[in-house]
Amino acid sequence: MDSHRIEETVARGMCIGCGACAVASGGTIEVTLGVERLYQANLSGASSLAIRSGSRVCPFSDEAPDEDTLGAPHGDPSMSHDPLLGTYTRTFAGRVSDDHYLRGSSSGGLTSWLLGRLIDSETVDAVINVGRPAVVGKELFEYGVTREAGRADRRKSHYYSSTMAGALTLIEDSDLRYAIVGIPCYIRAARALCLEKPGLASRLVLFVGLVCGHDKTQAFAESLAWQLGVAPGDLGDVDFRVKAPERPSSDYDFGARRIGEERWRLSPTRELIGANWGHGAFQPEACNFCDDVVAETADVSFGDAWLPGFTADSRGTNVVVSRNRLIDGLFEEGALSGQITVLPLTPEEAAQSQAGAFRHRREGLSLRLADDAELGLSVPRKRVAPDALAVAPRRAALLRQRRKMSALSHVAFREALESGDLRVYLRAMRREIRAYERLETSLLVRVLLRTKRFAVLVWHRITTSSSCSGGTS
Repeated sequence: MDSHRIEETVARGMCIGCGACAVASGGTIEVTLGVERLYQANLSGASSLAIRSGSRVCPFSDEAPDEDTLGAPHGDPSMSHDPLLGTYTRTFAGRVSDDHYLRGSSSGGLTSWLLGRLIDSETVDAVINVGRPAVVGKELFEYGVTREAGRADRRKSHYYSSTMAGALTLIEDSDLRYAIVGIPCYIRAARALCLEKPGLASRLVLFVGLVCGHDKTQAFAESLAWQLGVAPGDLGDVDFRVKAPERPSSDYDFGARRIGEERWRLSPTRELIGANWGHGAFQPEACNFCDDVVAETADVSFGDAWLPGFTADSRGTNVVVSRNRLIDGLFEEGALSGQITVLPLTPEEAAQSQAGAFRHRREGLSLRLADDAELGLSVPRKRVAPDALAVAPRRAALLRQRRKMSALSHVAFREALESGDLRVYLRAMRREIRAYERLETSLLVRVLLRTKRFAVLVWHRITTSSSCSGGTS
C-alpha cells in the first residue's frame, strides 16, 4: 500500500481542519473555512519542507505517529490496557453533585468540573477549549484560551467545526501551562505537534479528550436552526443539548436564537431532520477513517454513559476513562468532599456505553477501507485492516447508505442555501432517510428472527390471533 500523506489527505477531502499542520509549518500551510463549512488545509503556498512537517502531525497521515505509538501522555507500566479504550488507570461513571450546575452541562458536568479543579489546584494556568467567541462574528464557536473553565460560555457540547491553529499559535511564546480539550483526532494531532515542536510540549501539559461518534461541520447547527425558523444569516446562538427534566438524558432539545432576540426556539432534537447521529448528516469525510472513539492519547476522556442504568436520569451521566494518576487524585478528592458523585463502571461497561461508535469505527472502518481501496483511492493506514467481509451484507448496505447520506447532506444543504429554500435539503434527506430506515428495519427483523425468544413470541401471537378470530393460517 502506498503511503497516505497529508497531500493525499487534503486531496481526498479527508482533512478535519484541526490546524496542527498550520502550527507545525509556521503558518505557511493555511487552514481556512471551506464551502462545506469545515476547516480545511491549503498546501498550495507551502514549501516541501513545511508540508513534510505538517504531514508529521496530521491525524490522517501515515507519516504521523498513531494512537498506539503515542500512548497515554503520562503512562506508566502499571496501567491496564483495553483493546477499545487503550491504556487506563480507572474507568467510572459520574456527575457533578450540584443540580443547578448540572442543568448548564450537556452531560454529567465532569469535564468542566475537572478543568476548574486543574486551574484551582495550579496544575495548569489556563485551558484551551471550544466556546463562544470573545468577539461576536461570523462563527458561533471557536477555540480560545480561558482561566475560568467553569464559565457558561466555555461549557457544554459544541458540535461545530473549529480549528486549534489560532489558539496554539497564540500560546507558543507564552510561559504558562495549558490543558487542551478536544475530540480524539485533535488530541492526537496536538500530541504529535508536541513531538514536532518540543517547545510547545512545555506549554501543553495535559490533554483532555472528548468521546466522539463523529464530528460535524458548521452547517449542522445552521440546518437545525433553520428548521426552527432561524435562517443561517440570522442565527445568533445555538444550544445543542437542552435538558428536558421529564425525559431521558438521551432525549434532549435543540435550541436556536435569532440575532438580536432573547427568545430561544426549542424542539426535541429527535424531531429534526439530520439530527439523528446514525444518519451521519454533515459528517466530515475524515470521520470515515478514524478508529479512535475515546481519545486514547489523552490524559482523561469524557463521554456520555449511554447505558440503560444511566440514561433514565435526565440530569446526565459522564463515562470517564482516566490515564493519569494525578487526575485520579483530583477525582478522589472531589468524591470525598461531595462535589462529585462517582459510580462504579467496569472497562467493559465503559466500552459498551459507546458500542455503536465502536462498531462504526472498527468493523465499519474495515469495510470502508476495502471499498475505497477497490476504487483505487488512497486510504490511511489504520489499526484495522481493509476487509469487505468484515460485516454481513445487510449491515454493509446500511453502512454504505449512511456514508451516502453524509455526502448528500453537504451538497443538498449548499443547494438549499443557494436557492434560499430549506425544502431542497429536507426533501433530499428525507428520501435517503427512508431508504436507511428500510435497511435498518430489515436488519433488525433479521437479528430478532435469530433469537429463540422472538420465535416463541411470534408463534404465540399467531396462535392467539387465530384462536380469537376463528381464522386459519
